[in-house]
Amino acid sequence: MKRLLTALALITAATAAQADGLIGSYVAYIGQDDLYNSKGARLSEPWQILRQDRANYHRFGISQPGDEWDPYFGSVDNRAAMERMIMNGYIEPSAARALVQGGATVFVRIYGNGNTGRSVEVTVVR
Repeated sequence: MKRLLTALALITAATAAQADGLIGSYVAYIGQDDLYNSKGARLSEPWQILRQDRANYHRFGISQPGDEWDPYFGSVDNRAAMERMIMNGYIEPSAARALVQGGATVFVRIYGNGNTGRSVEVTVVR
């Protein structure tokens, strides 16, 4: 019985993963404004910087040349899910370093189903 339940759980997880598709993407230039939170503290994690970049773009109207609109992170709740989405997805090691240093352009793909994002994939634009 335990094996059957384990097999069913794996099938369910695989089916859910297959149902996820690309629901949006954007390019962002990570400028100095993106490296600091609203209280002026320096951010140290890639997901924090991506989240701040999207808050700057959607909420505060701060953008740099090269920043693009995205269909997902206009919502404060969706921005709050950024860490989980990165943990469920993939961030290229060079993209993680570039985000923390600033001055880089990244390409972000948002995966999910309908209006529900589940993961993001982040790469550096070369």
